Amino acid sequence: MKPVLSAKRWSPYLAGALVGILSTLTVLLTTSVLNKPQYLGASTTFVRVAGITEETLAPEHVVANEYFTKTKIKVDWQMMVVCGIFLGALLSARLGKSSLYETVPPIWKESFGDSVLLRGVAAFIGGAILLFGARLAGGCPSGHGLSGNMQLAVSGLLALVFFIISGVVTARFIYGRRR
Repeated sequence: MKPVLSAKRWSPYLAGALVGILSTLTVLLTTSVLNKPQYLGASTTFVRVAGITEETLAPEHVVANEYFTKTKIKVDWQMMVVCGIFLGALLSARLGKSSLYETVPPIWKESFGDSVLLRGVAAFIGGAILLFGARLAGGCPSGHGLSGNMQLAVSGLLALVFFIISGVVTARFIYGRRR
């Protein structure tokens, strides 16, 4: 029998159960141990990384920025979660021998050609729009969708439904209808 960690694909039931356990531990750790009101989220991390970068290059701008005086620039547990997501995905892909290096995914190449620059620019613009939307909404899909649903909040459920609908509509708009 193949060890679970090196399996190419995990059972969705096992993965779902592990996400549930991780979410529960996150809530307990953040609320009971760290005494924080928020649960799981990631969008503030990217703003803080931008703040750390700006603080290195132009510290006077950070000091004068109202947002950064309210949202402190620091390496915190949320930033470590984001790093852990990246490292966990990398480790999982390596252990399952499913990692694939590609600069332009096949679906993109079929629709827009094989320009790495065009793909990079589009990915950057898309990421900036998503980050702006997450900050405008007061959180990202993991914050609203996962944490909100863990709390059985109607707003979390609605946010998750609209994230999924928006993703489907956007994919259809960008890539068109597939057979």
